[in-house]
Amino acid sequence: MASASLTTPLGALCVTEEGGAITALAWHDAFMPDDTPLLRRALKQLAAYFAGELHQFDLPTRVNGTAFQRQVCEAIAAIPHGETRSYGDLAKALKAPAQAIGTGCGGNPIPIIIPCHRVLGTNGLGGFSGKGGVETKVWLLRHEGAGGLLI
Repeated sequence: MASASLTTPLGALCVTEEGGAITALAWHDAFMPDDTPLLRRALKQLAAYFAGELHQFDLPTRVNGTAFQRQVCEAIAAIPHGETRSYGDLAKALKAPAQAIGTGCGGNPIPIIIPCHRVLGTNGLGGFSGKGGVETKVWLLRHEGAGGLLI
């Protein structure tokens, strides 16, 4: 596994690559930074995202998890920039309980790139497993212009 990090408005983000795909994004500096073409591309895209210049990541990702976890992450990845869906919307689409969708969102190993922050509860924000919790989710939604409902 190779990893590299960058500083963002949300703190240091560390991206991990394994076998030619991004497999994780976490809130910390890379302990032993690596330099690979894919990591350089990921850091460049993340920097462009935070600068408001990128709306769609174009990176190979791999979710190491159950088939259901991968299915939830694929559904999340299909939510366009600046839009949101509810846990219930995804539950209907995947024919699964909304609580299972929430668990799947919470287990997303590649937040921001797989935008689980775009999934909301029917009557509220729902949770966010990244550093800063719901405050980070609100920041990301506002950054994408989906925060009008939150202001």
